[in-house]
Amino acid sequence: MSTSEVTVAELPAVLPVFPLDGVLLPPRGILPLNIFEPRYLNMIDDALAADRIIGIVQSVAGGDRARPRLMAVGGAGRITSFAETQDGRYLITLTGLCRFRLGDELQLQTPYRQVRADFSVFAADLQEPSEDEVDRQPLVEALKRYLGGRDMELDWSAALAAPTEMLINSLAMALPFEPGEKQALLEAVDLEDRLRVLTALLAIHGAGEDGDSGARMQ
Repeated sequence: MSTSEVTVAELPAVLPVFPLDGVLLPPRGILPLNIFEPRYLNMIDDALAADRIIGIVQSVAGGDRARPRLMAVGGAGRITSFAETQDGRYLITLTGLCRFRLGDELQLQTPYRQVRADFSVFAADLQEPSEDEVDRQPLVEALKRYLGGRDMELDWSAALAAPTEMLINSLAMALPFEPGEKQALLEAVDLEDRLRVLTALLAIHGAGEDGDSGARMQ
């Protein structure tokens, strides 16, 4: 089921959340995860038995490491692939559905955390954006400068042929930005704003960089 076939009313009012710093899940983003902690194995079991939707959210820096305070906005995704390894891990893929604003955390007996989720302010996430007038050239130029000073390579033919949203999501999710920068990308108003934020981050981190690259960015 694509995001365009889902309505806000069909999304869960209570959402299990997986705190992961430095990770974001934008609408239609593809996030592979290796699940091995017992509490999150339990979470995946419960999600698979229900609507297969979980939330990915970062924590606020400087809090309790055992139970950190969570950021105000996360990304909800549906489990779209699942495999179990011989040593008991789960290999799953989440496909981003819609961002959500975290409400009250529920005091339940589950080993994982659950929150009330407000999707209403991000209802536009459920519709694929128009890419007709998006100018990607500043992004491409900033990306070339950024990669030029790091041990990274990119399949430019595939990147330039990719739809704009797929390219922006892939870069925003894969590049090693700081958690606060990842959050800024997640909370960008729309695709055009996320493109602007991503281009600015690449320009900041790529300023003055030069050189060749050897490793390939996946």
